[in-house]
Amino acid sequence: MTNSHIAEPAGFADLGISGTLLVNAQNAGLVTPTPIQDQAIPPFLAGRDILAVAQTGSGKTAAFALPILSKIITLGTRRRPRTARALVLVPTRELAVQIEQTMRALARGAHISTALVLGGISRGSQVKRLAPGVDVLIATPGRLTDLLREGDVSLAETTWLVLDEADRMLDMGFINDVKRIAKATHPARQVALFSATMPKEVATLAAGLLNDPLRVETAPQGTTVAEIDQSVVMAHKRQKRSVLSNILADGAVDSVIVFARTKRGADRVARDLKQDGFEAAVIHGNKTQSARQKALNGFRKGDVRILVATDIAARGIDVPGISHVVNYDLPDEAESYVHRIGRTGRNGASGTAVTLCDPVERDKLQAVERIIRMRLPVASDHTGKAGGVAKQSALAPSDQRARFEDGASGPAGRGRRRRFRPHRQARAA
Repeated sequence: MTNSHIAEPAGFADLGISGTLLVNAQNAGLVTPTPIQDQAIPPFLAGRDILAVAQTGSGKTAAFALPILSKIITLGTRRRPRTARALVLVPTRELAVQIEQTMRALARGAHISTALVLGGISRGSQVKRLAPGVDVLIATPGRLTDLLREGDVSLAETTWLVLDEADRMLDMGFINDVKRIAKATHPARQVALFSATMPKEVATLAAGLLNDPLRVETAPQGTTVAEIDQSVVMAHKRQKRSVLSNILADGAVDSVIVFARTKRGADRVARDLKQDGFEAAVIHGNKTQSARQKALNGFRKGDVRILVATDIAARGIDVPGISHVVNYDLPDEAESYVHRIGRTGRNGASGTAVTLCDPVERDKLQAVERIIRMRLPVASDHTGKAGGVAKQSALAPSDQRARFEDGASGPAGRGRRRRFRPHRQARAA
């Protein structure tokens, strides 16, 4: 009996991608489409607006990049000055840089021009790049709004608009900029909106911008990648430094991002790590764009194995081979937990996420667990593994958690309950 009747897994050619793009996708390691790519590419090629809810690390960039590039190739290379055929709007500079790199890699040899518009780098160089017109513009809302106001770019001929990480853009206060930018694009534009979550504000924005969209949802909102081993270490603030050192001393920790809640906190963590014998790079909103990119490049190349960051790096940063994510502080916004830990366990790889929780953060921990719909197991040895006895506590993991959740703030169990009041993060994390 033969197996000739068994269908082979669908490839990008089956989705309508061909020629140079197909070859470049294969060279980039894109062979079997992810669920979001499988569901989004064919209807986008067919002209449908897309409203997509997908967990981080699901392959969203290729899901919109491949159909847009395919459509642009059919138009030829003639462009009008200071215009862009396609616009990809993103919340952070790092995500913009990464998407532009992906676009260029997928379009190699196809004579497609790209440009970046974002804060932190020379405005003059961006205006010069836009002067002859470009095929794909990748931008952050603030700087693009400035260039539109000054007449340095026109979106009147922009017929493809992508809003990536829409929920994050709204969290950062960009809603009015996004609406102004969308209004400046061609009336007959095709729109794709990608968001990890779909709060009421994002749904309202989508209703106003998208025309009869196809909704694609590859995982329930708040879903974390199954391949990520998640745990929590119950540690008082004064203990977190030594706990982090214990984690980093583990030989299994090849490449790690450590998330701090504030810019000052990230700098302090990096200083403490250096004193403890660990070199780390730091990125946050007070760093220049060149410094942030240098830190990311060093981390990506493996020159430094530890990257300390605020939530500016929680979304969209795709660095292969990140083995661990450590939440030194719990995030103010529970949804950010999903994006933080999504830096590991990408594209089918396994990963480990460890969260350090002080008693005053227990409300934040509970908010995270409501979002991900699971109770995080208590790690016992401060390396992210459950079971056994913790190094800094004689209590069993379940007892540690119970003591923390009862409001204890010290060895004697003294302390009082503090209510967590979430607040929006600043525009520049």
